[in-house]
Amino acid sequence: MGKVLMGAVVSLDGYIAADDDSVGPLFDWYGNGDVEVTLGDPDRVFRVSAASAAYIRAEWSGVRATVIGRRLFDITNGWGGVPAAGEHVFVVTHRPPKEWPFPDAPFTFVSDGVASAVAQAQAFAGAGDVSVTAGDIGGQALASGLVDEVHSDVVPVVLGSGKRFFGSFAGGPQLLEDPRVIVKGDRVLHLVHPVRR
Repeated sequence: MGKVLMGAVVSLDGYIAADDDSVGPLFDWYGNGDVEVTLGDPDRVFRVSAASAAYIRAEWSGVRATVIGRRLFDITNGWGGVPAAGEHVFVVTHRPPKEWPFPDAPFTFVSDGVASAVAQAQAFAGAGDVSVTAGDIGGQALASGLVDEVHSDVVPVVLGSGKRFFGSFAGGPQLLEDPRVIVKGDRVLHLVHPVRR
């Protein structure tokens, strides 16, 4: 079985989006380089620095499934039915959409919680990795002991308020191992913290 990775792009003060869900300068590094790289959707091309491209290819090429929350699904409209990373998306929701224009897309709506979504994603991924988005879903997965590594793409910006990296994490203190400083890209620092067991 592969690893469960939790992560996102994050501001210096710990936010993954503004209060209105906009990302502002957090995603600027996805377009400030000259090396093309993709994650799951071959039509969604990022142009990043060589250092960031090497990190993305090394750390994210093994991701086969992602776990997201309903809020991200709604904001992105499920990326038009094409997973942003991996081959299949598991959406944690209390209310699966009744009408979605992509009924044959590789999306599974999970109504019985984060642990079930991660388990289903792991079953799908087999030896591949599972990515859990940061925010409330990632915080719940971490608090439940389901996360193996926390990945953060730290951008030099202070948002002041917004959506927190660990959401409304209520799991008590969680010790992580020393970070692996993967690489400094252009306007981003890529860090990986293994979760202490």
